[in-house]
Amino acid sequence: MFFARGSLGSVEFAFTDREDGLSDGNFESLNLGTSKAPGLPTDSVDDPAVVERNRALLAEGFEVSGLMMMKQVHGADVAYVDAGTTEPPVADAMITDQIDLALLTRAADCTPVVLADPQARIVGVVHAGREGLVKGVAPAAVRAMRERGATRIQAWVGPRACGSCYEVPEGMADEVAAVVPSARSTTSSGTPGLDIGRGVITQLIAEGVGVTDIGEGVCTIEDEKFFSYRRQGKASGRQGGIVVLRPAGDSP
Repeated sequence: MFFARGSLGSVEFAFTDREDGLSDGNFESLNLGTSKAPGLPTDSVDDPAVVERNRALLAEGFEVSGLMMMKQVHGADVAYVDAGTTEPPVADAMITDQIDLALLTRAADCTPVVLADPQARIVGVVHAGREGLVKGVAPAAVRAMRERGATRIQAWVGPRACGSCYEVPEGMADEVAAVVPSARSTTSSGTPGLDIGRGVITQLIAEGVGVTDIGEGVCTIEDEKFFSYRRQGKASGRQGGIVVLRPAGDSP
């Protein structure tokens, strides 16, 4: 269930893998996402009821009552959420200063990021794919946290597709590198590629954020412990990054 789990002060966070869930077939087993991609046959879409049970298992394992999710659209919008938020916001980053409100970002090759300032007591999550990197979703989340009082933000970057595997057309690599030069890569086959995680980390460091790369040395395309859109196609599941702010003084 948990690829990695940790804490900083009263902040707890984790990144999941695909193990210890209830889904089967292509989605085995801890799938946290329901795919509605057009053209998928019915038997290539995970059962929403089973996905909900997987999310409940994750919430139980993380010791929270539920999970706040986003309708991720590969943009740069940042949503503030609280106990009164009743619907998943359409956004690719969320922040909150609410106690025991667990935030979840989902990915399958894209880069999941957890953000926290334990002293200012504010946390966030980010979903950064190629488009989100170019649009600056991670810096946007950092700025939104600072507008609410954050001064010392720490980031944890989770498992994602590596630059040696993420092949793209040369023109696409040029377009991304024109905005984030560090994201350009060359694949193990010698073809143009992108390292989205490296690009996101560069953006975070430029914003003065401390970064811990939890996913360093891991590639979701190569490692079947994770879901991968590139490896599995449209009928792939989603793993996640999760964070929660506990009451002051609590220690995990």
